[in-house]
Amino acid sequence: MDLIIDPDGNVRCLYTEQIDLHTLGRPTIRRGSHVEADRFGRWTADLAPAGGPTLGPFPYRSQALAAERQWLETVWLETVWLKRARLIRAR
Repeated sequence: MDLIIDPDGNVRCLYTEQIDLHTLGRPTIRRGSHVEADRFGRWTADLAPAGGPTLGPFPYRSQALAAERQWLETVWLETVWLKRARLIRAR
């Protein structure tokens, strides 16, 4: 889990249950995407809530979830927020 800390002390990350975010303060959790099936049973990851594209369609939900995570980690977190913050990797 990567934690991006901006100069004002705000922390951004992709939510997981790897650490209890309440230990860092009161979290504000926002949806980053919607992963849904279309009428043909194919899966898409709509990243509009994070200002991104719609990825897919994929034959499997797991593929859409993997693409969603990759985009959010490499574009939304690292490209957008890492420019003005520092990265701390929780292991």
